[in-house]
Amino acid sequence: MDKSERNEQMVTPMLFPIDPELFWQKLRVLVREEVSQLEQQSPRAPVYDTPGLIYKPLFKIGEVCQLFQVTKPTIYDWIKHGKLKPYKIRSRVYFLWNDIQQLLQPRD
Repeated sequence: MDKSERNEQMVTPMLFPIDPELFWQKLRVLVREEVSQLEQQSPRAPVYDTPGLIYKPLFKIGEVCQLFQVTKPTIYDWIKHGKLKPYKIRSRVYFLWNDIQQLLQPRD
């Protein structure tokens, strides 16, 4: 048995009353339509107000110090005056991304 005979035996016939090329063409069109609808419906990635600031849900106190270029006592002072709200998880203190974003916004 040569290769051509083996390839003919391996091809599975489609059991649709339509030409296979036409079937695949219609299927591709259908998939493209569905993908374009999903792209229109799905929410886009959020646009962040501060360029260069990556989104992280929680920031450690050291990261906040680096971001604002201040010392830890300054951060503790901001907490005391209500500028930042700390969130304690076990023995560590974290700050929310949204709170940091508010601090970066210019005050009117």
